[in-house]
Amino acid sequence: MSFVSTLFATSSVEKLRAMSKSKRLRRALTAKDLVAIGLGTMIGGGIFTTIGTGVKGAGPAVIVSYLLAGLTSFFAALCYAELGAMVPVAGSAYTYAYATMGKLFAWIIGFALIFEYGISAAPVAQQFSAAIQDVLKTIGVVVPSWAQTSNLVIHGDWWQPAAYDLAHSQYDIVGAVFVLGLSVLLSIGIRESATTNNIFVVLKISALLVFIVAGLFLFHAFNLHDFNPKGIGALVPFGGAVESDQPYGIIPIAAFVFFSYIGFDTATTTAEECKNPQRDVPMGVIGALAIGTVIYCATAIVLVGAVPWQQVSVKNPLVAALAPLNLPILNWVITIGVLAGTTSVALASLLGQSRIFYVMARDKMLPPAVAHIHPRFKTPVITTMITGVAVALLTLIVPLVQLLNLVNIGTLMAFTVVCAGVLYLRHRKPDIPRTFRVPFVPLFPILGIVFSLFLAIFGLSRTTWIWFALALVVGLIFFFSYGYWKSKPEEIAAVEEPEGLSEFA
Repeated sequence: MSFVSTLFATSSVEKLRAMSKSKRLRRALTAKDLVAIGLGTMIGGGIFTTIGTGVKGAGPAVIVSYLLAGLTSFFAALCYAELGAMVPVAGSAYTYAYATMGKLFAWIIGFALIFEYGISAAPVAQQFSAAIQDVLKTIGVVVPSWAQTSNLVIHGDWWQPAAYDLAHSQYDIVGAVFVLGLSVLLSIGIRESATTNNIFVVLKISALLVFIVAGLFLFHAFNLHDFNPKGIGALVPFGGAVESDQPYGIIPIAAFVFFSYIGFDTATTTAEECKNPQRDVPMGVIGALAIGTVIYCATAIVLVGAVPWQQVSVKNPLVAALAPLNLPILNWVITIGVLAGTTSVALASLLGQSRIFYVMARDKMLPPAVAHIHPRFKTPVITTMITGVAVALLTLIVPLVQLLNLVNIGTLMAFTVVCAGVLYLRHRKPDIPRTFRVPFVPLFPILGIVFSLFLAIFGLSRTTWIWFALALVVGLIFFFSYGYWKSKPEEIAAVEEPEGLSEFA
């Protein structure tokens, strides 16, 4: 096989479908669990932290920004649902790219998903750390200043080892321990993790519903006047939101709050752990996005109606908005929602990343030894703990808030490939059974591609694209050093079942 043909060699959809019937992972999840897993990643770290900045940058038109981000996600969600039901194998967009566009694109998307799942868990963990430290302060417990937050001090150029001033740096100990604890929970078992996630999802959605109901008592329609004070934003390619601390305009804000929607597709990473993936995966993906979008828009409407947009707090907008009601219990409800939200987001993000690493190792894109399944817990323990340790290290030393747009660009690239994958398979494999079909093909997949690229190009900055490109180069070096030579698409389903894993728990 030539160099080029090897680069674009695809795995067999038929073999992937056969693999989905294997019994390596414990099939314990239902459609309800998948909706909760999607909401677990989607609602929490994003809505609680981006909505304040979003209102400052778009005014009441932040509602339109959320709708635009939601519409982009909607087209992608339909494509995820079709591919997830047709190829119900763990790995999400990585697996779909391998089946449609070949191993090179599969590696690129697998690498992009690290931004969506792995990196996104770190700032969420830092948000949890900040929230729990605020709670501890109310009872007189203060974490030492050096252990409160992450701030790696660098004097001079970052590539010089001598430039790192560890003595004067700060370390987010609480956030790092939090990530490691969640990783242990994920290693114990998918059923236990899903149950924990379901509890947290109920808590954080309840907190948002309490805010919506309480905020209606403060709602004044005149606060919505001058609905679009900042305009649509400067439509300059690669001149988007993050060149300054505060993005302005509907389009840059849509790219910024897009982080809130990341995660509804996490349900597809657990396809091999579903009782009925052909039915459960579409219900999980679309259900999570639909519920999340309604909650986001309702929260945004109530916030800009309860408080003049110029006065919305960036740091803690929901709690500050309810202050005129003088009900301290509401502050506690929202705080509990923040804690539950960040916990479930981090849990689901770590779950998704560990499953993607597991599938890439199983395909020999990564060393196959790390795809080991624990004989008792039936979880990919090695990939789970590798993910946990790496994210804990990032949480400990690196302030990642400025990297949230890297999460966005990685996800938008994954959305683009998934939508293209639907078009490709409808043309090349029209006879494969599809329990869910995207309506209005090719229109909806094309709209998914156009909207995703539009937000990435016009909503994100040149700096974001440069960092993404540099990270991708590093990933490609590893691919051509290992994955290109080791991975064999024709052998992708020829994985022997480990002894003792022939029955589901």
